[in-house]
Amino acid sequence: MTPEELSATVIRVLSEAVDAGELSLPVPETVVVERPKNREHGDWATTVAMQLAKRAGMPPRELAQIIAARLQHAEGVAGVDIAGPGFINITLDAAAVGELARTILEASESYGHNQSLAGHVINLEFVSANPTGPLHLGHTRWAALGDALSRVLRASGADVTNEYYINDAGNQMDGFARSVLARIRGEEMPEGGYPGEYIAALADDVLAQRGDLAAMDPGEALPIVRELAYAAQLAQIRGTLLAFGVTFDVFFSEQSLHDEGRLDQAVRTLREQGHIEDRDGAVWLRTTDFGDDKDRVLIKADGEPTYFAADAAYYLSKRERGFAEKIYLLGADHHGYVARLQAIAACAGDDPQRHIEILIGQLISVDGARLSKRAGNMIELTELIEWLGVDALRYTLARSPADSPLDIDPELLRSRTNDNPVFYVQYAHARACAAARNAADHGVSHGAPGAGFEAGLLSAPEEEELLAHLGRFPSVVAGAAEMREPHRIARHLETVAAAYHSWYAACRMVPRAGEEITDTNRTRLWLNDATAQVLRNGLALLGVSAPEKM
Repeated sequence: MTPEELSATVIRVLSEAVDAGELSLPVPETVVVERPKNREHGDWATTVAMQLAKRAGMPPRELAQIIAARLQHAEGVAGVDIAGPGFINITLDAAAVGELARTILEASESYGHNQSLAGHVINLEFVSANPTGPLHLGHTRWAALGDALSRVLRASGADVTNEYYINDAGNQMDGFARSVLARIRGEEMPEGGYPGEYIAALADDVLAQRGDLAAMDPGEALPIVRELAYAAQLAQIRGTLLAFGVTFDVFFSEQSLHDEGRLDQAVRTLREQGHIEDRDGAVWLRTTDFGDDKDRVLIKADGEPTYFAADAAYYLSKRERGFAEKIYLLGADHHGYVARLQAIAACAGDDPQRHIEILIGQLISVDGARLSKRAGNMIELTELIEWLGVDALRYTLARSPADSPLDIDPELLRSRTNDNPVFYVQYAHARACAAARNAADHGVSHGAPGAGFEAGLLSAPEEEELLAHLGRFPSVVAGAAEMREPHRIARHLETVAAAYHSWYAACRMVPRAGEEITDTNRTRLWLNDATAQVLRNGLALLGVSAPEKM
């Protein structure tokens, strides 16, 4: 029995009590059950009686007694006790606990998936690095976290579109093109240009496509260089993301907002909403109406649009494309964007508390990392992948809250010790796979369908502990999706791994020499393989591999 199934049982018991006239109260849609701190108090506990006592019009302990009287007869429940002012402690039948191993293996890759966010249509924007250079350390955290969050949201039933906003408009692209052209022509780098060997590599790439650029008039050559260098750099960015296991459904061009007249359309839409003001020859959006610290200029007095106008047009584009919920993952230097983006949503007629969500990631650093010679002033993601590996990077970046600064210890991530969290979890999976192979070598198998599995035999304390953590996995996934915190999954996997190692040391799966194979051996193989499945499913949600051998 999973925690979700036990929760449903408590809800059913409450409904039965209401139908029988024993209680008069609205039955909640969810009831939280948790592991008690003291295992002597039972397998699970709930405070539902204390939460509903006021609505029921009776003391919490009296309500708990009504619930317990019915709950103790529920299938899979071995006993119910009431403690203190109304805590309900529940002990499950060993067979009901052990049956979870079969449930997990039957669900296979879908175990942990849930429908808590069914019906939610979400646009998830992350990374969105300028296409003027390679992805670097600053982009790495959101690449890992954004992709993990997308996987977790989808596992919880949401319809998610991963989107990358390409900042391919404005002066930065002109500076980028001038830098590449300077390399092509053998000239000094222009003031404010982009340093690094990658510019030289782009110049070689562009020249290979258009060998006449070096002799061409600079004014004529510049737009050609801009187009070709931009395409080459964007292709390199996309390739790096794929190597990191990150995919996007949409690459949205900022320039397209200008080319398609969407900035003017955004101004008209916001004017119709009543939040546009013309003053001093410029067009302003009154974002102070919705908590921004100052109104924002959309169109300057000279007729040129601002970056803010593009932000507004981009938000409205997402809205028009049918995304009710829009999640932005922004870097540590973007705190000032929060109020203005929320104000755009409000000016557009949306609810900033429901239709837009902005997550700010803190900076990361890597001890011992050197600046990239190729990039000139940064550590490239490609170099990090080569140095530390995709799995170590992704797991490490996913296991910490986004809003906490992170200092990566490369020596730890490269170590094959239990102090290395990704190794610890991956090793638990590999160990379970090795244990299954060893069991097969000794003739231990799951048995024929319906035979060889006796859930009640999984009664050792280590087995009950391991099963409890395996049972919590679906609620951890749902909680990670709701809270936008993939690190909850990583931390839970480490708990599962610890419980598995303790179980492995205490409970033999293969009989000793001369002993016969029993259903205990076969049933423990089910538990072993169920653990491997949960570890595999959790690692997949983080975009991390689950090796069978290490």
